[in-house]
Amino acid sequence: QVHVVESGGGLVQAGGSLRLSCAASGRAVGSYAMGWFRQVPGKEREFVAATIWSTGSTYYGDSVKGRFTISRDNAKNTVYLQMNSLNPEDTAVYYCAAAFRSYVRSTSNYDYWGRGTQVTVAS
Repeated sequence: QVHVVESGGGLVQAGGSLRLSCAASGRAVGSYAMGWFRQVPGKEREFVAATIWSTGSTYYGDSVKGRFTISRDNAKNTVYLQMNSLNPEDTAVYYCAAAFRSYVRSTSNYDYWGRGTQVTVAS
């Protein structure tokens, strides 16, 4: 059973924008938070952003702060990642995940992961 599904990746020119969506279902519904991470080959998965379902509190990684915005729609069990001012260093596979514990910056606190969506930023 798939619990988390990402969508919205693609190819964009530097300086452009993309919006990713992440739908939670099944066991991911009722989680404490939803987070976005990204990964490039040969590197560890990097924390991008997270939001708490109940409060709407948001958290960002330093490399995306001020450019990316995470939001949620509780009625749709969906989280969004609006990415602006994209640059080639943002190229990665972006993963969405559901957390049931409170420290949202660590991958180890996430129990359900999507399969990822590729974001490619051309220079």
